[in-house]
Parts: sequence; C-alpha cells; structure tokens
Amino acid sequence: MDGHHRLLTPEPTIAGWGSRVPADGTVLDVAAGSGRHALWFAERGHSVVAIDRDTEALQQRAHHKLRIVQADLENAPWPLPGERFDAVVVVNYLWRELLPTLFAAVAVDGHLLYETFAIGNEQFGRPRNPDFLLREDELRTATPPEFDVLEFAQEVVGSPPTAVRQRLLAQRRREPD
Repeated sequence: MDGHHRLLTPEPTIAGWGSRVPADGTVLDVAAGSGRHALWFAERGHSVVAIDRDTEALQQRAHHKLRIVQADLENAPWPLPGERFDAVVVVNYLWRELLPTLFAAVAVDGHLLYETFAIGNEQFGRPRNPDFLLREDELRTATPPEFDVLEFAQEVVGSPPTAVRQRLLAQRRREPD
C-alpha cells in the first residue's frame, strides 16, 4: 500500500462502526488531520464537518460533502455551538476538557466513535506523555448517563504489538415519550 492510500484509509474500527451512521446522516470529524475519516464518510454520501487547527491538508482534498472548519480546539471557544451530528468521530486525539462538548455534539440516536492511545502505549512509541494517553476505562467512565456504551475496548494492537488503544462506540438514547 502506498503512503497516499494509507493516509486516506480509515481506522478499521471506525470503518466498521460507520455502518451505524444513517445514509443521509451528518458526521463531525474532530482533529481531522489529513481528512481520512472525513473523506471516507463524504465518499459514502454523508455531509461532513471536519475540524482541525491546521486545515492545509484538508483544503487540498476538497469534497462537495465536506465543510472544513479551522479552529484551535484547545485554546479557543468551540466553533460549532448548538450543532448536533449523527456521528462524532475522534481518532488519535485527546483533549480531556473537550470530552463533554463532544458528547453534547451527538444528536439523539447518534453515535460517538472514539479511538486513541491509552496508558501502556509509552512502551511502543509516541505518544508517551500521560496527558495524551487515556487512563484505564477513561472513555467508558466519561460517558454521560444518556448514552449507551455499545462497544468498548482497551487493548494492545498490532502483530507484533505496536500500540495500546482505547475504543468507544456510544449512542445517545432517544428521549422518553
């Protein structure tokens, strides 16, 4: 697989969970980087908002279903107040102060798809700083009560092992009638 293709290939977990997003659903890709998840969803017909501090790579991959938002998620106000999405996707990014905002951005019946590095990853490489590594069960315990945790894992990945990852798929419950 060449480098360009690898940059645009979504994490297998995200691709698998992506089938839960309705065909006409909206997707928010947080800390979108090169846009591999944003573009993957856009190519499947979803309306996607991709946020990143550096949007240069995203700008080079424009797509009619993709809205690009340049924002510093760690030092500025949330750029999408009041907007809700059928799926919020976060991969390889952790800013703990943002977790409540990310859950709040999920629409009723929508999903949070989150995958990033966890404690133990320091033995395999970066990130090594505990500020950027999820603690044991952190995503699960951070999930608000109005969400159902559909899938959760914290595990060593790769063969041979290359990282420790934590993954969460959670769905916001429909309001009771």
